[in-house]
Amino acid sequence: MPRAARTRPWGFIGLAAFVVVSIALLFAFAPNRRAAAADGGLALSAPLPDTVPEGTVLVVGDPVTQWVVENQGWDKQLPFTIKWAQITGGPDVTEAFHAKALDVGLGANVPPIHAVWVGLPVKIIAFRQREDPLRHPALVLAIAPKAGIRTIADLRGKRIAFSPSQVQGQIVLQTLKAAGLSISDVKLVELPSSIGGDVYTSALASNIVDVAPVGSGIVAERYVRKFGHDGATLLNHPPFRDDATLAYVPVEVLQDPAKAAALKHYVRLWARAQAWQTANPEILARGYYVEHQGLSLADARLIIAAAGQTDVPGRWDEAVAYQQGAIDLMAPEMKKPRFDAADLFDRRFEAIAAQAFAAATTSAPAVSR
Repeated sequence: MPRAARTRPWGFIGLAAFVVVSIALLFAFAPNRRAAAADGGLALSAPLPDTVPEGTVLVVGDPVTQWVVENQGWDKQLPFTIKWAQITGGPDVTEAFHAKALDVGLGANVPPIHAVWVGLPVKIIAFRQREDPLRHPALVLAIAPKAGIRTIADLRGKRIAFSPSQVQGQIVLQTLKAAGLSISDVKLVELPSSIGGDVYTSALASNIVDVAPVGSGIVAERYVRKFGHDGATLLNHPPFRDDATLAYVPVEVLQDPAKAAALKHYVRLWARAQAWQTANPEILARGYYVEHQGLSLADARLIIAAAGQTDVPGRWDEAVAYQQGAIDLMAPEMKKPRFDAADLFDRRFEAIAAQAFAAATTSAPAVSR
C-alpha cells in the first residue's frame, strides 16, 4: 500500500494531549486484571460458567449503556460490579486493552480486526445493527468547502482523511472500490477520527483534506450548519452497510472463569439497554443527550432519528460475512494478513443478547422518568 500522506494538524495538539493524559490517568488507576488459572484459564470452547464469584469486576467502556443502566437502577441487580470507563473509539479501546485497563469495549466493526493485526487477540461477544441501514447510514462523506466534489467520481486526485484502525478507513476503501478508483488515484491523509467527529470536520474546514467520512446526524448536520455558507456539503457514500456496532473483549478476559461468567450477565444487560433505548427515544434524548451531554433537544432528537431502529440478530452468520468482507477489502491495501472472520466471534454468546433483546422488546413497556 502506498504510504498514506501524513499531515501535522497542529490545531489538534491540545485535543490529542487531553486524550493521552486522560487515558494515562485511567491506566495509572486501573485495577489489575484478574489472573487466569495457572493451566491457561477457561478454554474458549468450554461452556460459559454460571456462577460469578464474589468480588468480580468488569471494566466497561460504553457511555450510553452506562447511562441507561444507572438511570434504571439495573446495576444494583447484578452479581458483580461494573466499573464504567469513559473510553470510546477503536484506537483508545485498543490502547486500554493493551494496558489491561478495560475488559469490554464498544466499537464499529473495524477495531477488532485492527486489534488482531496489531497482535491483540479479541473476541466479539455482542453485535447490533440497524434495521434499515441504507436509509440510516452511520456515516456520510463530508466535503470541504472548496473541494469541488459533487459526485463520487470527483474523488479522483483528492485528499481523503483515512484512519486504518477505524471504520472510517473501510468506508474510504469501499467507496473508492465502488467508484472504480484505487488508492493510487487519491491522496490518503492518515488522520484518526475522534468519536465526535471534530478532528475530521476541523481538518475539512482548515483545508487539510478535501473529503472525510463523518457521522451522520448531528456531526454532519453541525458541519453543514457551521460551514455550509462557505460551500461545505455532504455526499452519501455508495449503498453499502456501515452500521455494525459490537461489544468485544480481549481473549484473556474470556479465559478468566469469573469474568466469563460475569460477561453472560453483562451481555443480557447490554441487550436490555438496547431494547430500552429503542422503546424510549424521547427519554433517552432528554435524559442522556440533553441533561447528561448538554445538547439541545433538537440535536438530541436528530442523533436518535439518524440511527433509526436497532436490531440484535439471533444468528451471526451475516455478521461474520460482513466482517469477512471488511477483512478481505482492507488486508491487501494495508499489507496485513487475511484471516478467518469467524475467529473473531465467540459464538457461545450468540443467542444470549438476541434472546434478552427480544424478551425486553416484547414484554417491557416504555417507561417514563
